Amino acid sequence: MNPVSIVSVSASAWVNQMATTILLTPNSILSNSFDCGHALQFLCSNHKFRSRQIFLRKCYGSRGGFSLNRGFRLFCQSKTEEVQIRRYSPFLESVLLDGNDASVSDEWRAVPDIWRSSAEKFGDRVALVDPYHDPPSNLTYKELEQEILDFSEGLRVVGVKPEEKIALFADNSCRWLVADQGIMATGAINVARGSRSSVEELSQIYNHSDSVALAVDSPELLNRFSEEFYSKPIKFIVLLWGEKSSLVSEGKVPIFNYKEILDLGRDSRKIMLDSDDKQQYCLHEPIKPDDVAALVYTSGTSGNPKGVILTHRNLMHQIKNLSDIVPAVGGDKFLSMLPPWHCYERACEYFAFTCGIEQFYTNVRKLKDDLRQYQPNYVISVPLVYETLYSGIQKQISSSSTVLKLVALRFIRISLAYMEFKRIYEGTYLTRNQKQPPYLVSISDWLLARVIAALLWPLHVLGKKLVYRNIHSALGISKAGISGGGCLPSHVDKFFEAIDMKLLNGYGLTETSPVVAARRPNCNVVGSVGHPIRHIEFKVVDSETSEVLPPGLSGILKVRGPPVMKGYYKNPGATKHILDDDGWLNTGDIGWIAPHHSTGRSRHCGGVVVLEGRAKDTIVLSTGENIEPAELEEAALRSSLIQQIVVIGQDQRRLGAIIVPNKEEALIAAKKLSLVDIDASDLSNDRMTNLLYEELRKWTSGLSFQIGPILIADEPFTIDSGLMTPTMKIRRDRIVAQYKDQIDNLFK
Repeated sequence: MNPVSIVSVSASAWVNQMATTILLTPNSILSNSFDCGHALQFLCSNHKFRSRQIFLRKCYGSRGGFSLNRGFRLFCQSKTEEVQIRRYSPFLESVLLDGNDASVSDEWRAVPDIWRSSAEKFGDRVALVDPYHDPPSNLTYKELEQEILDFSEGLRVVGVKPEEKIALFADNSCRWLVADQGIMATGAINVARGSRSSVEELSQIYNHSDSVALAVDSPELLNRFSEEFYSKPIKFIVLLWGEKSSLVSEGKVPIFNYKEILDLGRDSRKIMLDSDDKQQYCLHEPIKPDDVAALVYTSGTSGNPKGVILTHRNLMHQIKNLSDIVPAVGGDKFLSMLPPWHCYERACEYFAFTCGIEQFYTNVRKLKDDLRQYQPNYVISVPLVYETLYSGIQKQISSSSTVLKLVALRFIRISLAYMEFKRIYEGTYLTRNQKQPPYLVSISDWLLARVIAALLWPLHVLGKKLVYRNIHSALGISKAGISGGGCLPSHVDKFFEAIDMKLLNGYGLTETSPVVAARRPNCNVVGSVGHPIRHIEFKVVDSETSEVLPPGLSGILKVRGPPVMKGYYKNPGATKHILDDDGWLNTGDIGWIAPHHSTGRSRHCGGVVVLEGRAKDTIVLSTGENIEPAELEEAALRSSLIQQIVVIGQDQRRLGAIIVPNKEEALIAAKKLSLVDIDASDLSNDRMTNLLYEELRKWTSGLSFQIGPILIADEPFTIDSGLMTPTMKIRRDRIVAQYKDQIDNLFK
């Protein structure tokens, strides 16, 4: 071990010897640490950070001072010539390393490389607007790139090393994006989750992922789980929003706020830029495409979440190929509201910023107002959001005067019929029939559809002017809504088509980074999730024999291609179960692929993927019949009286359902039917049950199976109750478990 150097208080000149020295005035503290990151951690644990200037380079052995409020000063130099690895995003940081000012390159090797390209292309154009955080933020592409660079360098200063896992527990905001990309740019691996997850779930994810540090949304969130987390091995914590003064307890873990990390990184980068020899004492190693970028823990609709290993190559495939689905151009406005830790929002955001778009952050409470205010070109969201918009429109129509309501509903019916015939003559009418129709039949079919559509077209145009224009103004979505992350109900799909609002439905999983299929603006086949995106292969196999099935037949969907995950973290058994040696991933979804026809109403549908439900959701009755509950649930949800529904009946003779009623709408309906007095404030359980039975018969009468006994749930299924995933999917198994006794009584 090298001897420790003692430097006097007056010796503030640069120390030429390569000795690690920590000097705090007015007292001297001696240290023989050869890791400046550890020295900094030591300092942080004994003195709270307020306003500080850092002139510290861990990698380069550069001399520097660290100013503290009370005149303290820290010097850090490396005495050893031991080579340290500095992992970096090759295109993003190429200017820093070799002074290369080359024009924008298509050879992105890591996700953070996109920020240099976007900064060079779009410069002072506004990249994002975050109005609901304190302080509100508005960043240009140049500013966004610099914040990502500063944040990543700040993380290196406080001790982050390549391939370490950093937990990022935060919600959608501009600082989430900076933290996410800053972590990736260091070669570390981020482990992201939202604030609405339970403390138990966050703790499990932190432990299972082997995370070593934590970036957290706010003091409020940290206070919620501090008791659980302060006992864990944590190098440091970063608060993205808020101040440390709001913390109930800081524990013994060094805590930085967002600005402090940026300041650390900015000063360290300045020293590097001024250095004559940027390679001194440090091995610069570029991030490779197959390096791990993130661990994404699945929503966990059943069982515990699993850590999906996604590489830079996985995510780069999405960035380079989503333009086929969303042809965004510079200046387009995007509205962002989904949790960004979820792959769907994350991949779409990365892609959109390469196009020079302007992103506005919103939330569920502000969505309606922000749609009207910002008039976005695109909204990327989950089916539940579009269902909510649909329900809001229907409610608005129902509350109108009798004349306006009749006019609006009549125009909508006409437009639905017009679109039906339009799909026929355009060749986008979905069918699973493998046999192609005869040529003469196709011609007559096309001609009839064309004539009827021509007759309906003037009324459809009139509906646009009288009714749909107001709906469009309220929705504000001028180019397209993008739906993914769940099943889009067909009535919602067809409604938005009827009012001429383009809705593009896609499909994917966390395990596929996520998008593997989507409808295109020029081939929007309603009822499907579209064609596979570039470089993706699909096949449908029999669930029992694994035999590959021909187009039109239902089976288990399997997918293969560049975005398929590396595997599940520390779970080789689960990986082997879902991913075979040939690279085919078992999606667990039931679906079929549309047959190819050269003529007829389905001539442009060949190869589109159609989903029918989850294999594990299949209900097997005691009669041996297999039933997919999704179709029944989708039909029932068309009723304004039903807020949520879960079809049940496993191993029973008939089906049942657990229903969360829309009590307000049910009361209005009961008064109209004179079932209760006009001044009644609620419904008895019996009357509510009878009313819901009638609604179920009305909306599901055309289906193969009917719902028998129903159980009314008093409280809605929510994320906070654990009955919905953070991406708003029903946790069917948990609901069945919670209501087990009532279900048993229901079928007696």
